[in-house]
Amino acid sequence: MTHPVLVDFAERRAKSVQNRIADAITAFAGSMIFVYVHVVWFAAWIGFRVEKYPFGLLTMIVSLEAIFLSTFVMISQNRADAKREVLSAHQWEIIQKEDEQNQHLLTLTQRIHDLTKQIHGLQTQTLDLTQKLSEHIATPPGP
Repeated sequence: MTHPVLVDFAERRAKSVQNRIADAITAFAGSMIFVYVHVVWFAAWIGFRVEKYPFGLLTMIVSLEAIFLSTFVMISQNRADAKREVLSAHQWEIIQKEDEQNQHLLTLTQRIHDLTKQIHGLQTQTLDLTQKLSEHIATPPGP
């Protein structure tokens, strides 16, 4: 299950053509199909003797591909960082709301404690008055 904040992030990211292209290239470059294509390509290049050893053109093409692939790796890392940032910002909002709720609960708890102390004080006063009244009623009137 994907977090709703990440769904929003993906939708915003998908609006950009550049992001969609970079995501597609990164997804392809990170797959086994990419590896198989390169194995076949290199084997065909060498097997059909497109050029002689030490394969200068092939080396240059592969070097350029490596430069571009490293750029796409960095783009992918930036996307992952942006996802983490979006999630952490959302989690920070939740923490702030929870903190507000906790502060409210602490205030309510303190009020309940204060009311309990007041009730206890009133009960003590009522008990004292009841005992005095009982003593007053139990004492016979004097001559």
